[in-house]
Amino acid sequence: EEFLVEISGTKVTITCPLTAENIKWDPPGETEDDERKYILEDHDSSPANLSCSAGNEKLELYLKARVCANCEELDALTVTGIIAADVLITLGVLILVYYFSRKRKGRASTGPAPRPRGQKTQRPPPVPNPDYEPIRKGQREVYAGLESRGF
Repeated sequence: EEFLVEISGTKVTITCPLTAENIKWDPPGETEDDERKYILEDHDSSPANLSCSAGNEKLELYLKARVCANCEELDALTVTGIIAADVLITLGVLILVYYFSRKRKGRASTGPAPRPRGQKTQRPPPVPNPDYEPIRKGQREVYAGLESRGF
């Protein structure tokens, strides 16, 4: 047996799972023609302890529902449509980018040959550079502090 809670804006409607007649709610409040439904108008999202009873049966509910006065309700079909449209638009943009970037690649240039890009002012050092010479037997004291450590 579970309570049914419906939230719409700031209105919260709770349906008691008991099926007997003369259902009493605690705290007393507004009910519909069907006494099983308890209505909280302008609910402020504060927690509430509610109970419904009929005869000697009593069921309790701790309600902690967040409500929003300015929120819009969307049904599942609308959300599905928004997601599908977003995916289709994204695929369309991807196809357009692919189509236009593929066309540019094959186009021949009528102007002068482009210069190769890269470093303009600095060139790498020549291959036989004294900074990179191998360590000689007499020069090991310079690198003595760089001995390998076991981990």
